[in-house]
Amino acid sequence: MQNMNTVKKFSGLAGWIIVCFIAAAIGAYFEPGQWYEALNKPSWTPPNWVFPIVWPILYTMMAVSAWLVWQKYGFSQARQALNWFGFQLILNAAWSWLFFGEHLIGTALAEILLLWIAILFTTMLFWKKRKSAGWLMVPYLLWVSYASALNFSLFQLN
Repeated sequence: MQNMNTVKKFSGLAGWIIVCFIAAAIGAYFEPGQWYEALNKPSWTPPNWVFPIVWPILYTMMAVSAWLVWQKYGFSQARQALNWFGFQLILNAAWSWLFFGEHLIGTALAEILLLWIAILFTTMLFWKKRKSAGWLMVPYLLWVSYASALNFSLFQLN
C-alpha cells in the first residue's frame, strides 16, 4: 500500500468521508424535538447549537483517521482496526435511534458505554498502526465520554 497513486489516495479519503457522513446522516435523522426539550437536564448540558458544529468536525477527523490506517496498511493488514472502526460507527448511529428515536434513555446509556469501549479499542488499534490516526480519534473519545456522562445524568433526572 506504500506506493498508492494520488487519485487512489484521495478517492480513498473521499470514501471514508462518505462512510462517516452516512453514519452522521442516520444519527441526524433522529432529531431531539419536543421530547428532548421537555427532559430535565443538568446545568452543564450544551446548547443545541453546539452539536451541529462539533459532530461534523469529529466525523471528519474519524474519516481521516481511518483513511490514514487504510492508506498505510490496506484492509488486509488493518482488518481488525478497521472492523472495530466500522463497529463503533454502527453503534454511533444506533445511539441516536435509541435515544432520540425511541426515547430509551437507559438502553441508550448502556449502548453509549459499549460505544465508548468500541471507540477506545479503535483508538488503541489505530494508535498501534499509525500514531496520528490514534490522536485523531482522541477528541471523539473525549466527546463521547462527555455525552456518556450527560446520558447518565439524563437517565437519573428523568
